[in-house]
Amino acid sequence: MLATLEGLDHVVVTVRDLDAAAGQWRALGFTLSPRGTHSAHLGTGNYTLMFEDDYLELLGILQATELNAPSRDFLARRGQGLEQAAFRTRDAAAGAAALARQGIQAVGPVDFSRPVSRPDGGRAEAAFSIFNWPPDQRPADLRIFACQHHTREAVWLPELTRHANTVAGIRRVEAIAADPAAAARALGALLDAAPETTAAGARIRTGPGRADIHFMTADAFAQAYALPAGVALPAQGAAALALRVRDLEAAARCAGPAAWRTARGVALPPDLASGVLLAFEAD
Repeated sequence: MLATLEGLDHVVVTVRDLDAAAGQWRALGFTLSPRGTHSAHLGTGNYTLMFEDDYLELLGILQATELNAPSRDFLARRGQGLEQAAFRTRDAAAGAAALARQGIQAVGPVDFSRPVSRPDGGRAEAAFSIFNWPPDQRPADLRIFACQHHTREAVWLPELTRHANTVAGIRRVEAIAADPAAAARALGALLDAAPETTAAGARIRTGPGRADIHFMTADAFAQAYALPAGVALPAQGAAALALRVRDLEAAARCAGPAAWRTARGVALPPDLASGVLLAFEAD
């Protein structure tokens, strides 16, 4: 793995209507942070769904800027859904320099912050540094970047990590690719990580105790999830999140009547979760 990277930090679900998306995820038993607004040069706002040591970010465009052009392109291309995977870095500047030594021109590092409204009414400032891999290098349409947290205590608030559906963390990110092995090799080259063959396709292990990123064909994906008729999938791109839960039956109740049982747990269709198929699996 590239120097300074520690594994998957969070995933970004880019949405058309930020508040409507937040309502969808709350209805599935997630606790959301208060809405945040990023620094003006980013032009974005967010809600976060915090887990034990990783998280999910709902991202919306508030004002068009140069830095959010790739996300606006994604919305035009896909509608909404799982756009990005972020890797935790100990040092964003050192990570960008390590990429440059491999001949990959990073975008950044970029420093930014956002005010944090705590559920108890208090206020804090969350600060980050990120660097992006070139936006045209996105295996299976999954864009990647690295994130350094300067104020972890302002983000991982204990009251935000407790969810009615008992989700504790991200187990897998799953992407559809016409050639899963090629997509895994491409991601591995960007991360300096070795791809592995799986029964359904290929994967990259992002770090000890961290979520893996899996690639599979659309047919393999449909078989793995026993997809009901009418469930729409992207032709290519990150399509599903498998989440670890403490209580599978509690998660199933939160998922509601549209969910179905799978070999590993419970799944629900992407139209209930901003274009992402969610899978709840026992921890």
